[in-house]
Amino acid sequence: MHRLRYWYFFITTRIRFFLAAHTRFDVHSPFLSDFVAQVLEDRRWFYAFSAIETARKRWLCDETPVEASLFGAGSMGYAARQLKAGKLLQRSSVGPETGRRLFRLALWQQPTTMLELGTCMGISTAYLAAGRASAAFISIEGHWPLAEKARQHLHELGLNHVRVVNGAFADTLPEVLHQLQQVDLLFIDGDHRGSAVLGYLRTCLPFLHEQSVVVIADIHWSEDMWQAWQTMQVLPQVTGSADLFHLGVLFFRKALKHPVRATLAPWRWKPWRIGWW
Repeated sequence: MHRLRYWYFFITTRIRFFLAAHTRFDVHSPFLSDFVAQVLEDRRWFYAFSAIETARKRWLCDETPVEASLFGAGSMGYAARQLKAGKLLQRSSVGPETGRRLFRLALWQQPTTMLELGTCMGISTAYLAAGRASAAFISIEGHWPLAEKARQHLHELGLNHVRVVNGAFADTLPEVLHQLQQVDLLFIDGDHRGSAVLGYLRTCLPFLHEQSVVVIADIHWSEDMWQAWQTMQVLPQVTGSADLFHLGVLFFRKALKHPVRATLAPWRWKPWRIGWW
């Protein structure tokens, strides 16, 4: 019954997103229009994309055994006590398109400080770090073998300005926030339990400011994550949100006098939507 419920949600959430999604031609907020143009619709190819994906292909061949992590929600589709590093990277890391969106988000926002919860093997970290090489960037990974792999991978890519911290989020987050003082760009990806993710966000709220951007991975992962995303959008500090399916983005700009909540897809997904209806 649990599996049937999962697959029902898996299918219906994709249908719901596609039917609700708007494109750049439906967006009227100048701020959100700029976000869509620079992050969602920008088709420019950057050297970092090729470098990271070439490295990913090498890392996929890594047959080092890695014990399964005890942190987070685990996988909805498989369970194994041990996986080869390459297979784990294939299953757990962000895909190329999502990675490029993270890069463009960092490039668009130009943050001074970045914080990531859930380094895994460093793919998402690399895309964010490449998008803003001058930022003070800390990434937290709860599973020591993955943190070590991430450090190796980031060093291989020359992204040495990233500091990977190993530890459970609840234990390490307060100290990391104290070190950063404020967080311009926050990416939460290492836990897929809705209540936990909401708790991490609330812990970070005092360190966010009007120009901050928060990115939540896999908001359509489960009913629990989806409900948490609904709660996040109505927090008093949040003035705008964008559902990009694989990523949920929160904004805190007071200039957005009316709450902006958008479900957005690239125009090529719905080419008939050109703003006439």
